[in-house]
Amino acid sequence: MSPLNRLAVLASLIDRANSALGRTVAWCALVMVLVQVAVVGMRYVLGLGSLWLTEAIIYAHATLFLMAAAWTLQAGGHVRVDIVYARARPRTKAWIDLLGALAFLLPFAAMLAWLSLPYVGRSWVILERSREASGLPLVYALKTLIPLFAISLGLQGVAQAIRAGLVLIASAEEHGR
Repeated sequence: MSPLNRLAVLASLIDRANSALGRTVAWCALVMVLVQVAVVGMRYVLGLGSLWLTEAIIYAHATLFLMAAAWTLQAGGHVRVDIVYARARPRTKAWIDLLGALAFLLPFAAMLAWLSLPYVGRSWVILERSREASGLPLVYALKTLIPLFAISLGLQGVAQAIRAGLVLIASAEEHGR
């Protein structure tokens, strides 16, 4: 297998992993809706409140948005300025994707992962829990999503850069450069 084919396989593996992760955590949206309905029903029908359920909604929301971000990037769902990109040729789009990944996305993901590790580590050392007595005891697990977000987004950036590079190589070979 050629090195270019290996890169294409690597990009495909990253895509599949992030897609599987995104599809799995997408169920958090349903959980959020069902728990919110339960909270509202308990509050207005039964006159009861539940901090535990309210925090569960926040945890599901954070999980959904942090763990599905790479999948959203893969699907082209992140906001971008389409003034140039929408009308660009495939080669120009590949340059924009490659430079965007190398200059912005990968440094951001690396910096976020690096800076979040001590923050998350401290939380694990004390097994941080909610400040509220009846809150969820898993704040340390929630904070762990931050470096996982950075890693999954960074890996998707690598896949994006690989695909862009392959487009540029194919384009150069097609034009005999």
